[in-house]
Amino acid sequence: MKIKICGINDSAIAREAEALGADYLGFIFVPGTPRAVTVSQVSQIIQGLSHRARFVGVFTTASVEEILATMQTAGLDIVQLHRLANAEDVRRLQEAGYEVWTLAGGFPGDGVLFDSSHGEGERTLRTGVWKTILAGGISVGNLSEAMRSGADVIDISGSLEESPGVKTLSRLRAFFAAFRKGR
Repeated sequence: MKIKICGINDSAIAREAEALGADYLGFIFVPGTPRAVTVSQVSQIIQGLSHRARFVGVFTTASVEEILATMQTAGLDIVQLHRLANAEDVRRLQEAGYEVWTLAGGFPGDGVLFDSSHGEGERTLRTGVWKTILAGGISVGNLSEAMRSGADVIDISGSLEESPGVKTLSRLRAFFAAFRKGR
């Protein structure tokens, strides 16, 4: 099972998440949200990393052209369409060389995200030929249940925050301690 820390907007959190063993770091390109980042912020954050983790760009309404420009400029690895994707968008992003994760209920990509906190997609985890990503409301308190779900990736964000968009090192460390204990 792999771990994605999403909503990264701080260099210290990114460094610590990578050092603790995060497999994926997610950067949210949704202006006006508490976890939103710009290309320049992400470029600065990832400069100080070892690049052991893979970098995920999260998009909701951006066009394929906007996504491709952002991915290339920021140096990201995986596109996450946090919307009900269509086959054409997925195909174009894959043809550009990106792994694509989509919200369950839309056209499946290389990974399918089942997010209990998102009202648009399917929430019940199901498997397929894709990587399964479980998100939404995961915390230290329900981590063992999430780990038993059969998901390939656990995507965590909000429970690591003291307020929306502000993650703490202590919560991040507690999460990884619980994850290691539960393995």
